[in-house]
Formats: sequence, structure tokens, C-alpha cells
Amino acid sequence: MKFGLPRDPQLSFLLLVNLLVIVVATVWSRGQFASADNLQSMASQLPEIGLLAIGVMLTMISGNGGIDLSGAAMANLAGVVGALVAPHFVSADDAPVLFTALFVVVALVTGIVGGAVNGLLIARLGLTPILATLGTQLLFTGIAVVLTNGSAVRLGYVEPLSAIGNDTVLGIPIGFALFFLATLLLGLVLGRSAYGVRLYLMGTNPKAARYTGISPTRILLTTYILSSTLAALAGVLIASRTASVKWDYGGSYLLITILIAVMAGVRPSGGYGRMTCLFFSATALQVLSSAFNLVGISNFFRDCAWGLMLLLFLASSRIEFKRWLPRRG
Repeated sequence: MKFGLPRDPQLSFLLLVNLLVIVVATVWSRGQFASADNLQSMASQLPEIGLLAIGVMLTMISGNGGIDLSGAAMANLAGVVGALVAPHFVSADDAPVLFTALFVVVALVTGIVGGAVNGLLIARLGLTPILATLGTQLLFTGIAVVLTNGSAVRLGYVEPLSAIGNDTVLGIPIGFALFFLATLLLGLVLGRSAYGVRLYLMGTNPKAARYTGISPTRILLTTYILSSTLAALAGVLIASRTASVKWDYGGSYLLITILIAVMAGVRPSGGYGRMTCLFFSATALQVLSSAFNLVGISNFFRDCAWGLMLLLFLASSRIEFKRWLPRRG
């Protein structure tokens, strides 16, 4: 049996980045970086950004400049709507489980509606995705501001809801487990379902997709609904972790989620993207962020670093990584 790097050069690169940062940070911190507590802390911070990045990836695969810039705004709006609607029907003190279930359902329904708005604007009205989702980003944010008068809405301590964002199972944060299951399930959908085949084909060659009878409207609508629903799930995780919701949470998430997708090798032109690469791209960025915290780098410099990395990866997106890797024997 032969051992070596994975056949996918992008995956090889991401695995090496993860390993290199972990080793350097562990040596620098004299073992504290790789402690169980720190690993759990990193895993609990990753899911909401990772779910938003999956949505960006799906929309980018669809091609024709596809992207969803409204993810963070939808996550906040979904949390706000859930926090305002659920208490009108169920008391968190008397029925915490039912309250949590209603909160999650309302948030996800909000995400589905928002995704349908994005999909219809792009698929039916033919708006450019970047402009359409930039507009809905402002729309979702505005609605959240109006509903809350610009203030945070406190949920208080609701044990089942808090468990989603803060508890662990077998040492693994529940939120991280949800993110992992989402990447696994959507990886199977993209690789083995008719929807996945049609999405990749539409992103690669939209004319060929039309000639084969694929409905771009249906694919785009499904894709943007999936993206927005994942954003709403991220909103649930945010609310459960912080016990509150607010319209402006995650101001830097948009840049980070696009960077994760681009680092994962998703092509801005569409037609390519692997969920495995996105998973390790998200972990690489989280590990690197934690390493920055370890050495005391400010958030301002970190945002500058993310922006520079995004530009570098976009500029090098046409470079074949295979040229830099040794050939397999």
C-alpha cells in the first residue's frame, strides 16, 4: 500500500497549511495551542462561518458570476425574527424544548423565504447575482434594524437552545458536528445527485445545460434557497452561543466566507468546487486566526491579512498547483 498526498492538489495544499500552522503554533505556545480546551474552542467558533461559506460556494459553482453576499445579513435577520416570534407562542421558561424548536423552525423558514427572494431576483428578473444579493443584504439588514430599533434582543438562558451552540458530545462541540454533517450531506448531494450534476454543468457550460433540458431557474432557485437556509442555521448557532441576536453581528464574515471558498479552490467563473476542500479551508482559516490570537495580532491587522490573502488567491486561481507538486510514481 502506498501512502502520499491526496490526488487533489488543492486538498494537499490545504492539509499542509493546517498541519504547518498547528505545528508552528503548538511549538510557539509550548503545547498549549494543541490542548483539548483550545481545540474545542476553535471548533466551537468555526461552524457559523463555515455554514455561510458553504452557501457562498454553492452559489459560485452555479456560474454566471454567482455569489451570495447576503449570508451574514440573513443569519442576523433569521435570529431576530425567531427571537421576536417564538416568545409570542411559547414561553421559554415553561417549555424550553418547544421554544427552541419553534425558534429554529421560524429562523429556517425566514432563510427559505430570503433565499427564494434572491433566487427569483436572479433567475426570473435576470439581475446580476453580486448586485442582487448586495441589495438584499441591505434589505435584510434594514428589516432587522426596524424590527429591533437597532438594539440587541436578549434571549436569556434557554437550556436546549444554549446547548446547540455551547455543549459538546463526546468532546465535540454540537455546532461543529452540525457543520461537519452539513459538509458531508451536501458533498454527497453535489457528487451523487441529479441536482449536483446539473449545478456543475450549468456553471461549466450554461448553453450545454440548456440544450440538455436543464432548467436554470429551478437550479438557481434551489441553490440560493440552500445558501440562505444555511445562513439561517448559522443564525441559530449565533443566537444559541451568545444568548442574543442583533442586526450587525459578524461584520467581517462576508470577507472571511468568500476567502474560505476561494482558498478551497472554488472557481469564481463557476463549475467547480469540492466540499472536502471547503471543510479544510475553513479549518485552516480558523486555526490561523487562533494562531494570530496567540501572538497578539490585532483584529485590524487580521482583516488586512484576510483581504490580502483573498487578493492573492484570486490572482493565483489560474495557476495549476500540479506544476508545483512532485509527480506520483
